Amino acid sequence: MINTLLIALYIACEIIANITASKPIEVFGLSAPGGIFIYALTFTLVDLINDRLGKKEARHVVYAAFAANILLALYAQLIIALPAPAFFANQDAMEAVLGSTARIVAASLTAYLISSVIDIEIFGWWKSRVRGYKWGRVLVSNSVSTLVDSVVFVTLAFAGVLPLLPLIVGQYILKMAITCLSIPLIYATKERV
Repeated sequence: MINTLLIALYIACEIIANITASKPIEVFGLSAPGGIFIYALTFTLVDLINDRLGKKEARHVVYAAFAANILLALYAQLIIALPAPAFFANQDAMEAVLGSTARIVAASLTAYLISSVIDIEIFGWWKSRVRGYKWGRVLVSNSVSTLVDSVVFVTLAFAGVLPLLPLIVGQYILKMAITCLSIPLIYATKERV
């Protein structure tokens, strides 16, 4: 039961992050997409799934979330494209929330897939070779994977449009802050023996 709940929570966080990413936020002078807090949490959640179910199953969960996000993006585009009845006055709002550009969606999905697989591999390697404290596994895997995620996403989404370094640095700092706050989650369940 706990495994099913973890997987459902992980996939829900991924989808919520993509829906809320269209609104930029500013925290302590750092700018980032609105989905950053819940998205950063997914890196620790996938570590918890990896810890409980192993690398192979964690990868399957990442692929399932990837498919769910593609379905969300495609379905949102279909609903936006279909004509609305005359009484519906919120088409512009609907497009603003769900109508991310193809470049942003492609950047997000690419960064997600690459960084999540890297996170799983580093966490698994650290667990089997270095061992030690669970919090160390989370910190090491997330410090690499969130950096990769930030660099890949920002570069693919905004190269030639916005200054890249401030966006990468802001996202990375916020993601690592969430990682530090979420580390206790790794102790929420027993690891796979």
